[in-house]
Amino acid sequence: MASDMAEAIRQLIFEKGISEDLVLKTIEDALLAAYKKRYGTAENAVVRFTGDYDGVEILAKRTIVDDVDDPVLEVSLEEARELVDGAELGDILEIPIDPKEFDLQEVMLAKQTTRQSLREISRDTLYAEYKAKQGEIIIGYYQREKNGNIFVDLGRVEGFFPKKFQSPRETYQPGERIKALIAEVSKNGPQIVLSRTHPEFVQKILELEVPEVYDKTIEVFKIVREPGYRTKIAVYSRRDDVDPVGACVGLKGIRIQNIIRELEGEKIDVLKYEADPRRFIKNALSPADVREVYVIDEARHTALAVVDESQLSVAIGKQGLNVRLANRLCDWSIDVKTEDQFRELDLSSEARRAASSLFGDEEEILRLDELPGMDERISAYLAAAGIEMIEDFLARPDEELLAVDGASPEDLESVRRIIEENVEVIEEEFEEEPVEAPDAEAYEADAEAEVYECPDCHAEVTPEMTQCPQCGVALSFEYEDEDAEDQES
Repeated sequence: MASDMAEAIRQLIFEKGISEDLVLKTIEDALLAAYKKRYGTAENAVVRFTGDYDGVEILAKRTIVDDVDDPVLEVSLEEARELVDGAELGDILEIPIDPKEFDLQEVMLAKQTTRQSLREISRDTLYAEYKAKQGEIIIGYYQREKNGNIFVDLGRVEGFFPKKFQSPRETYQPGERIKALIAEVSKNGPQIVLSRTHPEFVQKILELEVPEVYDKTIEVFKIVREPGYRTKIAVYSRRDDVDPVGACVGLKGIRIQNIIRELEGEKIDVLKYEADPRRFIKNALSPADVREVYVIDEARHTALAVVDESQLSVAIGKQGLNVRLANRLCDWSIDVKTEDQFRELDLSSEARRAASSLFGDEEEILRLDELPGMDERISAYLAAAGIEMIEDFLARPDEELLAVDGASPEDLESVRRIIEENVEVIEEEFEEEPVEAPDAEAYEADAEAEVYECPDCHAEVTPEMTQCPQCGVALSFEYEDEDAEDQES
């Protein structure tokens, strides 16, 4: 039993990485628990390891007395002199306890307690070790796969490489070397979650390849990715004499090519971060050449980028990937137009807002989703029905608004209240040509004499009505030119 325990101690210390003192303390506590169960107390018990953990023994401290009242704590002088020559009354002896004195239940308790404690210590030790490494790069080997998730051999622990954190560009084979980021560490197991899709993975690879990034001469402002397709990295330098983009790309592109190879050919754009949003947006749309950037609404971070016709597809990217990454990198909503498209746009509202921002005037609110306190849910389903502008909303009859999927009377009333509180609605007045009184009176007399019916519900209607008051159908009155009829006849 002692030799087995010594081997277990060495394995825990040298293979599991548990500290020597912690292992010995755990075993000691388990043996003392067994001693206490056997003798009722462990106050006088001592655990001692011999040699290179090749043996372990329990000693009982007992006081030498004439008459023994408590055999657990005392020993007679005669018995003591049999064990140690020259023993005297009052001396304290450390008497070895024969393992045979423990019954099977006590031995099993000690083993079980030791195993359980050491398992917990091993788990806590591994958790603390890998928790400290979270966010760092680690190398492991493909062990097995289940439902697309890969289990990676990391040495003393198994890593979990979920499918969602695997690049769609990459495939793996059993035994293959895998370099990944420690994305998460949970205490259950512990479980080490690996990733090759996190932006932090690119950050760590960049630090390995570019010493200036590692020593903070060059700072990474932000990294955005569409794993397997494209990555954009915004960098800036703390020193005027260091070109941040050039340092990251390297001589003849050697540094960036190493990163691209690690990402299995994923495209990478390294660009300079600028505090000026116009210049930053222009850089973020690389590799496209942007002629000009207009800030439409600085508060809402909306901008318009103008490019040549030949650069439009490059700026937008395949399936909008390039402009989408630029939006995320700059945290701006960027619209890309050609010069011809830019000229065709009605930029009156944008121009007004630009002037307002220059002179500090209050911005004009035109869109429903710009209204303060506007419920995003309401503006979303109205926009889906083609009602995005405040003017459009006010021009629609209630029946049409209520027909919008998701709309309720309470929602529409809420929108009207917000418009009244935040927008000054000005009705344009049109100058009408004067109408002679006799003709107007004749028209009114004719209108009163004529009776019209709604084509749907047959309710009585008048020419000045635009919709039926009963069923709500739209009405249109057409009048024939009598003079033209007389000429034809």
